[in-house]
Amino acid sequence: MSARPPPEKALRPRFWETVKLDQMRQAEWEALCDGCGKCCLNKLEDADTGEIAFTAVSCRLLDTESCQCGNYAIRKQLVPECVVLTPKTLPEIAYWLPRTCAYRRLHEGRGLAGWHPLLSGDPETVHDAGVSVRGLAIPEFAVTEDEWEDYIIDEVP
Repeated sequence: MSARPPPEKALRPRFWETVKLDQMRQAEWEALCDGCGKCCLNKLEDADTGEIAFTAVSCRLLDTESCQCGNYAIRKQLVPECVVLTPKTLPEIAYWLPRTCAYRRLHEGRGLAGWHPLLSGDPETVHDAGVSVRGLAIPEFAVTEDEWEDYIIDEVP
């Protein structure tokens, strides 16, 4: 018989439907991430309009195949401009998260997308659905910041 995880690490059944974002356990909060990698794409913001444009240029820590951060635990130390998403910061930054993002969707009162790994039970469904940056993202060290405009993609927050 396998040991059960401690209650604070356990995911409550369909917690995303019953627990408010700011009342989720840390493990539940982290489990909301669908692993698409879009939040790790560099974005350009128009100074006049505030409009956000996604680029295909990813943070230098993003593994563009797995769509996971290569140093998640210390990402803020390695990339000071990295935005750490928490229930407290979500309301002020949700506007630049992709429309498909579970955090944004739940913040806006929408449910999880059907391909979300919490629904499918398979972390590959985000890639199979074509909503991840796998095969799209280019590491920021491969292009200069002056070239980012050449890599604007259709994703609109």
